[in-house]
Amino acid sequence: MDNAFIVRYVKPTDFESWLPLWDGYNAFYERVGATALSREMTDLTWRRFFDGYEPMHAMVAEQHDQLVGLVHFLYHRHTTMAGTICYLQDLFTDASQRGKGIGRALIEAVYDEAKKAGAERVYWQTHETNANAMRLYDQVATKSGFLVYRRALS
Repeated sequence: MDNAFIVRYVKPTDFESWLPLWDGYNAFYERVGATALSREMTDLTWRRFFDGYEPMHAMVAEQHDQLVGLVHFLYHRHTTMAGTICYLQDLFTDASQRGKGIGRALIEAVYDEAKKAGAERVYWQTHETNANAMRLYDQVATKSGFLVYRRALS
């Protein structure tokens, strides 16, 4: 069986194929029930990918005309670097396709795009229980040692 896939930017016509991956990502992080993202937030996120004034971007892995993975990233300023840095915000591979190099290819695609954009660094975070993903992350990046603190303001 041919396991070849390509990584590319999303197109507006990809929404219906992207949505199950997005829903899978959100379910993985238990954004369900009271904490589920609204359809309005999903629609807003999708629109941002195609708005030239937004620093948010989306790429997908496609295999046999089906989307099998996604990655979302954005650029922002940093107080200790002259250039921008890239935050890889979301990364997800369809459960049936894991272990086939799709996650690594999506990360590498972000590295390539960030380098082209002049970013000085790519970084991301994951949940401390996401051991499968961390095995990959340990191969393609270094742990910063920083912990994330946050507080909801609404």
